[in-house]
Amino acid sequence: MKILNDITLTGKRVLIRVDFNVPILNGEVANDFRIRAALPTIQYCIEKGASIVLMSHLGRPKGEMVPEMSLEPVAFALEEILDKDVFFSNDCISEDALNFSKQLRPGEIHLLENLRFYNEETVNDLDFAEQLAQHADVFINDAFGTAHRAHASNVGIIQFMKETVSGFLLQKEKEYLTSAIKTPKTPFVVVLGGAKVKGKIELIKNMMQSADRILIGGAMAFTFLKVQGKNVGASLVDDENLKTAETLLNLSEKMGVPIELPVDVVVAPELNDNVPWRVALLDEIDDDEMGFDIGPETTMIYENILADAKTVLWNGPMGVFEIPIFSTGSQSIASMIQHTTTEGATTIIGGGDTAAAIESFKMKKAFSHVSTGGGASLELLSGKYLPAFKALDEHES
Repeated sequence: MKILNDITLTGKRVLIRVDFNVPILNGEVANDFRIRAALPTIQYCIEKGASIVLMSHLGRPKGEMVPEMSLEPVAFALEEILDKDVFFSNDCISEDALNFSKQLRPGEIHLLENLRFYNEETVNDLDFAEQLAQHADVFINDAFGTAHRAHASNVGIIQFMKETVSGFLLQKEKEYLTSAIKTPKTPFVVVLGGAKVKGKIELIKNMMQSADRILIGGAMAFTFLKVQGKNVGASLVDDENLKTAETLLNLSEKMGVPIELPVDVVVAPELNDNVPWRVALLDEIDDDEMGFDIGPETTMIYENILADAKTVLWNGPMGVFEIPIFSTGSQSIASMIQHTTTEGATTIIGGGDTAAAIESFKMKKAFSHVSTGGGASLELLSGKYLPAFKALDEHES
């Protein structure tokens, strides 16, 4: 995959597919993590004397012009971050928007309106892609969050551009989520959480090729525990995938990659932020109690394993971190992984809910890499060839 350093940008107009799918609250950007992640590519293009057109989606407007999903607040946020004017067009393919892009001078930035105001974006309509391509001479894909989708702005557009490259963020995501995982420094410990087993099947299988240990928390742990005949009370169990969980446990034993499961949990009769709760060993969980976090003994076991790790991948919280009384396990594991980073380990946070968790703990800068993609990171870590990567690779061949 050709990268940004491989091409000359001076005097050229570049069209960058960024991922500015950020939360908007009361007309303002509530979290600028994804905006800041795109800055190295944007600033490099400015320094090299290019004019810049940015395009992104926001939310799921389903082809409708939804004012609450406009990217205009993002333009204001980017202006403040860069301390530089950012011009905004209220459409992405209108004649006015195209003409504005063509008149840009070196160093100027033009942000287009939400791509998903057109259904043509998500169905990879080639006429729509060709219209987008008219904005610039060079296409740069730096939107990892949509790399697992074959859309007009990241896949279809490529056949209409002479020069296409990946941006620094896309390259960094690929480097950490493939290279660092395929040939990790050992011990390599994988920490997995979340609710459903189904979404992590291929990830677990792929990680068994290189991991030394897999630590499981979150609601998905109860599916594995039920397979082992352990008491889980009324905890959430992915009944449709019990057989799959059993297969994964057998594969773990066969390949010599232990899957570690909780020995105690934080339980409550319901999911609420002011409900009575307690810590219980598995055989102490009452029939009407549900587990919402890993317990202190499990946390200590997991911390001891992580203490010696040289590479750590974490994908999925250990509990319902959004509620403080069920966030302790995730916060403790985050602190331990942070410590291993300071000790020289390579630590990778797999995006999505995990990134949101460490953000809520004010820890996002404490790791080697925090992925900007939820679904994209999960699919890449599962060994899949993402459509956006494939399109870039094929354009060069």
